[in-house]
Amino acid sequence: MLLSVVQAHAQDRGPPPALNVPVRCHIGADCFVQNYVDVDPGSGMQDFACGRLTYDGHKGVDFRLTDLAAMRRGVTVVAAAAGTVTRTRDGVADVSIRQSGRAPEGKEAGNAVVIDHGNGWETQYSHLLQGSVTVRPGDRVEAGRPLGRIGLSGNTEFPHVDFGVRRAGQGIDPYTGRVIGTTAQDSPALPAPALPACNSDGGIPIGALWSDQARRTLVYRPSALLGAGLARETPKADTARDGGYGQPLPAGPGPLGVWVELMGGRRGDAVTVEAIGPNGQRLHRLTGTVPRPLAVLFINADIRPPNADPWPTGVYRVMVTLRHEGETVLQEERRVELR
Repeated sequence: MLLSVVQAHAQDRGPPPALNVPVRCHIGADCFVQNYVDVDPGSGMQDFACGRLTYDGHKGVDFRLTDLAAMRRGVTVVAAAAGTVTRTRDGVADVSIRQSGRAPEGKEAGNAVVIDHGNGWETQYSHLLQGSVTVRPGDRVEAGRPLGRIGLSGNTEFPHVDFGVRRAGQGIDPYTGRVIGTTAQDSPALPAPALPACNSDGGIPIGALWSDQARRTLVYRPSALLGAGLARETPKADTARDGGYGQPLPAGPGPLGVWVELMGGRRGDAVTVEAIGPNGQRLHRLTGTVPRPLAVLFINADIRPPNADPWPTGVYRVMVTLRHEGETVLQEERRVELR
């Protein structure tokens, strides 16, 4: 997925840039870190906080949107630090590999931008929206300069930007400051502490490359509610991910379904989904257990109206609770109006 390789030189020993958040969205509300760098140097997978928000060999940080509707509305990707643009690509279509089967050969990063920050340090912003790239090679950019928008181009299944950091051509984990694939006993890119304990409170290690402001924003979130709502049919994952279950929905007779999409469910987590009518009556309650670690979990169910009556107008609530080892780690609701 690299667009360029910087050769190692003796002079490439300067300090790293302090990295700001590379997206203009509310982390933890309308965008999320779906995947971190895989810090397991072997065949396993583990993120910097000893969680499983990654996959084997992943070398970047994936900032994802909730659905394709959010992508179409537009979310800006910005330079994480000042530097000079060295490479760009645009013109790759925004198509999930679920539909295409694979990314175009040699264009796995999709539409992308690479910025040189000096002293061998560079950042890469991949999977940008087709036609959104606003910079060209040779442009000098400051931190926060818009580069493009989050897209679905290249080797991807969901709208996100893959943010990568390199020094002298070697991938660096911005959360630890280490060369990817190494441990504290290997030769680190920077002095860094041992990996955080598995009961991490969301703090970012001292050796991280993030700025102070980014540290406060990018606290570790092992789970998140990507979306929830109602549909006038048995809910389908693809339709929900395309933003197809908007509101208001039509009231009256006919089927009604409830759907939820969660990120980062851990094995054994208890999930509860409740649908509450406009009069406060519970219409549906579903409980279950996450069978294995899952990047994304989609839940759906049909709801039958009492006595086969038409659905009344008003505001309905979908309430979602996620518990890990008895502790409530997520409790949110989404409201849907039926007219």
